[in-house]
Amino acid sequence: MSNSKRENWGSLRKLPSGRWQARYPGPDGMTYTARTDQDRPLTFLTKTDAGTWLAGVQSNMARGLWVPPEETAARLQAELEIEQAQSLGFEEYSKRWLEMIRTEPNRSGKKRAVGTVRSYQGKVTGYLVPEFRSTPVREIDAARIKVMTDRLDQIPAPLNPNSKFNGITRPVLIVLMMILRQAARDGIIPAAPNVSVPRQESVRHDADHDAGEDVANPIQVEALYEAVPDQWAIAVLLAAWCQLRRGECLGLQRRDIEWHDDGSATLHVRRQLNANTGGYTDLKSEAGRRSLSIPKLMIGRLQQHLEDYVSSDAKAPVLPADRRGSIPLSNTRWGYIWADVRDGVAGLPHRFRFHDLRHTGLTIFAQEGATLAELMRRGGHADIHIVLSYQHATMNRDRELADRMSDREVTPWLLELHPMHPNPRWFHWRSRPRTWGFRSRPSGVESLTALSVGIGLGASFALISTSCGGVWW
Repeated sequence: MSNSKRENWGSLRKLPSGRWQARYPGPDGMTYTARTDQDRPLTFLTKTDAGTWLAGVQSNMARGLWVPPEETAARLQAELEIEQAQSLGFEEYSKRWLEMIRTEPNRSGKKRAVGTVRSYQGKVTGYLVPEFRSTPVREIDAARIKVMTDRLDQIPAPLNPNSKFNGITRPVLIVLMMILRQAARDGIIPAAPNVSVPRQESVRHDADHDAGEDVANPIQVEALYEAVPDQWAIAVLLAAWCQLRRGECLGLQRRDIEWHDDGSATLHVRRQLNANTGGYTDLKSEAGRRSLSIPKLMIGRLQQHLEDYVSSDAKAPVLPADRRGSIPLSNTRWGYIWADVRDGVAGLPHRFRFHDLRHTGLTIFAQEGATLAELMRRGGHADIHIVLSYQHATMNRDRELADRMSDREVTPWLLELHPMHPNPRWFHWRSRPRTWGFRSRPSGVESLTALSVGIGLGASFALISTSCGGVWW
């Protein structure tokens, strides 16, 4: 005898367990068995209960409210996840966010560099998690962020305790806003709080600091070279005269130096030693990948360095941790070496960084007449605004020379050079600025004197005329 009984609509069946099961035809022609909102099997204690449930399903169908059980379950699961996410603590959500940026590409479709991810992680674990911990993400509003900002602002700058800016607040706020904007995209919060991130300011110097003050002179560069242990001294010249970054110096291998028949050499910058990972990584940008002419002044020293300290293997590091070793000198160890020697060189700018050697070299390169394009290529810059700082230093030098020239009296200067001239007023500044000329066409002895003066001072006048933008005639 069958335990199944057909109703006017649907059917009921008594299971071996004694409970009742309901089945019904769906509007899509499929036959469905009773299930919970979580899409699990649903049975009933009594036949009446099963019939009542079946009548409810029939009523929903008649009103057009019926939804397949799996769709109902998916909707409820999504709602549950949103509810759980909205109560999710910051620490837990920040872990998910860090994993996301580690594995997923950025907006340009590229995978984020390991160093970038570690930098973000440092901000999260070092500052944000201690601040918010299990605070629900939805409770982090502008007021809470202001409290954190004020607290961060009290941390003194590591490089300059007297600085108004510590170099901490801004990057921490940037990472926090990245997390909150992602939370908004995930539906955890309606929108990220409207928080103003402070603009970038110099940590080491005051606002009126001139970048030219961070430039060493060649004598000081030489003193630094002599102060560094012989095995790594070449790093000073690579940074100053090849304008390399620290990671680029430490990432050099023997194969990156190309020697030519005429004794010159070319340096190929192809990789860097990452300070966060301790391994070789790609350069920060495509612009960083470049080939540089090695100045003559360091050719001999570079050759000697390679002979004394670098293995013959093509992939041997130019700056090995140990003599002729295969492991490059680490960023950390070099930092200690630099700190030991820097303070022993007289006259260096306050807290002179190894990176300032690169700044020194590029500034001198600009003073020698390099164009913006040449500076960008030499330094491996992708941003023209950074390069402008080196030309700014050049303009400071130009202004200094112009002021020197203006401070001198023109007539006494000429008399000192040619005291026998019968008419010192013959030379004068024309009404047009920065242009030398005659009051009137000279004749007789004046012509001869003018000729002698012109021959004797031609080079000097030509130089002045060119630098001042004038015309000698």
